[in-house]
Amino acid sequence: MRKYFGTDGIRGIAGETLTAELSFKVGRALGKLLKSKKEDPKVLIGRDTRISCDMIENSIVSGLTSVGVNVMLAGVIPTPAIAYLTNTLETESGIMISASHNPYQDNGIKIFGADGFKLTDEEEIVIENYIDEDNIENATYDNIGRIHDAYELTQKYIQHIKSTINNNFEGLKIILDCANGATTNVAPFIFGDLDADIETIGCQPNGVNINDNVGSTKLDTIINYIKEHEVDFGLAFDGDGDRLLAVDNEGNIVDGDKIMFILAQHLKEQNKLKDNMIVSTVMSNIGFYRSVEENDMQSIKTSVGDRYVVEEMRKNNYSIGGEQSGHIILMDNATTGDGILAAVQLASIIKEKNTTLKKLADQVTIYPQKLININVLDKKIALEDEEVLAECKKVENELSNNGRILLRASGTENLIRVMVEASSDELTEKYCEQVAKIVRDKYSVK
Repeated sequence: MRKYFGTDGIRGIAGETLTAELSFKVGRALGKLLKSKKEDPKVLIGRDTRISCDMIENSIVSGLTSVGVNVMLAGVIPTPAIAYLTNTLETESGIMISASHNPYQDNGIKIFGADGFKLTDEEEIVIENYIDEDNIENATYDNIGRIHDAYELTQKYIQHIKSTINNNFEGLKIILDCANGATTNVAPFIFGDLDADIETIGCQPNGVNINDNVGSTKLDTIINYIKEHEVDFGLAFDGDGDRLLAVDNEGNIVDGDKIMFILAQHLKEQNKLKDNMIVSTVMSNIGFYRSVEENDMQSIKTSVGDRYVVEEMRKNNYSIGGEQSGHIILMDNATTGDGILAAVQLASIIKEKNTTLKKLADQVTIYPQKLININVLDKKIALEDEEVLAECKKVENELSNNGRILLRASGTENLIRVMVEASSDELTEKYCEQVAKIVRDKYSVK
């Protein structure tokens, strides 16, 4: 088991588990790795709006420059922008300081390679080993790294996003929810520049309100707004901008499965959907898979986590992949999940087809789904418990082809997740609680 890296970089509570000291060591460790490959490497750093980003950024920068690495600071900027810019600017690495959809108390360090993709497992292991070393050499006084402000790079990302479509959004009334996060100064600018009539919520970050009752994981605010105002649809991002969920004009949620389907169908119509394949995760809904098959497309499942989706896409050069949670990867224009890119593509399709988001989304009939998260002391033991597994098998047999059960551990928290899909809400509730009760009784944190 990894000591520092989880499925999406290094995460922790700012000042407690993710400290200035650890951040400094991460900077030095990454610097040592980069210096072993190039004499004068450059690293691009971005951040979201959390109050702890200042501390973590300054600590990482100190670590990097102390071993002779030059640093470019992009300021508050979405995660996918850092991935894109790292690749196009030919810097040796990119760092995003963010804990994505988590509350402001949490923060994280995501590291990208020169190609704009997240680091390999092997590279993360090397960095972990370096973090625990006490003998990393300092740069000599004449080789200490320099720091450069690069806030203007946001415009380069904005131009890239706009270049991926050929129409504008004149006539569309859209509400944007930026989660008081990294998309706050980017998404409204792009949609406004493309002539959409926009309203915004979650665009007043103060350091402690990121994802606070706004954003893609807290959709009640945007749903209530839509029900009280006449808009065509709403688009909700998470704190670092790598996720997108949408809401139609009636207040119905359009999740990542439905967005993936809509975008993939459009790519297929343009003969741009490689092998007619969509890469999804085991969390995608049965209804999604059935709609994919009915529309002469294929799908392949990976473990949960956008890094695993990206790995599968890269193996066979697939065009699109993503997660129900809203990570959408469009490989022709991005190397990671990009909420703004997906949002622009979705709006472009709606405008081009002169249709509504509801009509497009209703092509996918979603099965009722229930997810229960249980705090446990030991994820591995709980997952391998014979009584739990036997109950899962029993539920699986009773559901047959009309549903499914999924038991898995969170990649970033001490949680066991029990997920059930079935033909009715009553069945999902019954079967999900049936399994969750055993896990809870035997392993939950008291």
